[in-house]
Amino acid sequence: MPGPVAITRAVSSALADCELTYQDRVPIDLGVARAQHHAYAQALAAAGYRVEQLDADSKIPDSVFIEDLAIVFDELAILTRPGAESRRREMPAVAEALGAYRLLHDIQPPGTVDGGDVLVAGRRVFVGVSTRTNQAAAAQIRWLLGPHGYTVAETEVRGCLHLKSAVTVLDEDRLLVNPEWIDAAAFDGFTLVAIAPEEPPAANVLRLADRIIAATSFPRTAERIAALGCRVELVDTSELAKAEGAVTCCSLIVPGVRT
Repeated sequence: MPGPVAITRAVSSALADCELTYQDRVPIDLGVARAQHHAYAQALAAAGYRVEQLDADSKIPDSVFIEDLAIVFDELAILTRPGAESRRREMPAVAEALGAYRLLHDIQPPGTVDGGDVLVAGRRVFVGVSTRTNQAAAAQIRWLLGPHGYTVAETEVRGCLHLKSAVTVLDEDRLLVNPEWIDAAAFDGFTLVAIAPEEPPAANVLRLADRIIAATSFPRTAERIAALGCRVELVDTSELAKAEGAVTCCSLIVPGVRT
């Protein structure tokens, strides 16, 4: 079986016109954002992933945040229908790239979902109902995944943009969480590891095959993760964070590619 792939998309020259929900608009240094994105891709490559980067599009500001366009499983991939209508123009390029590796299914209206609102933890899938993701999409995800042995549960997103702003996977048994932004009862059966409280956005980390990618902006939380025995690699995403981006947002991870 071919090795794992990470699909990314180059930073758009229009990034400063990105969608914003929880943050005020501040100037973004495009050159710095591109340098950070390049370093992020290098970190993926160093972890053994073949990085496939799609071209930027000057008409689509948020396209670097490719995670929101699809949810990838071993058996299939689900193309989302982003909650922000402006982002639906991103889909054709992502569908073409991902279609080389997975059978594709689409979320249909009235469903809307961003990939950042879907947490996959083994055979359990959590869908965060948010400003971008609704229950109609969650029902479609449940229908698509049921035959493959996944369970799908809905949970409320509060205080942040996406579910994965508040909780991500560390390993099969442990989740990294901001306890102020989740309903802990929804994640029964997992050990919940709290972020450093002075670093509210720090729960967004990217689990790879043998390491965790975390943001340099949250060193105390990174220390907590490392103390658990996890290998932690830090990347600087501070400029991308001005567009409400984080480390999971900038890639679609396709493990153990199936054609």
